[in-house]
Amino acid sequence: MPVRKAIVQSPIGLHARPAAIFVRAVTDSGLPVRIGKDGILPVDARSLLEVMTADFYYGCEVELSVDPEALPARYSVESAEAALEGLTVLLESGAAA
Repeated sequence: MPVRKAIVQSPIGLHARPAAIFVRAVTDSGLPVRIGKDGILPVDARSLLEVMTADFYYGCEVELSVDPEALPARYSVESAEAALEGLTVLLESGAAA
């Protein structure tokens, strides 16, 4: 299963605008990405409401994952890994701020 860990660098965490930017990037990827952290079950990263209510605060470590069995037919595991890498960079650069 493609998995990446990232540290949320947005000063306000994944709330409001940063969450919307992140969710838009996930949606644009076309992949069923899930995001979670210790103590919180992973949520659908394509859902703004789920991402905003999961309390992904500044500095927390999150895990992004894609179930290979849920991959759309046009994607390979390698392309899913590349997409997760791009989402990791987005979170760690603070660009979703």
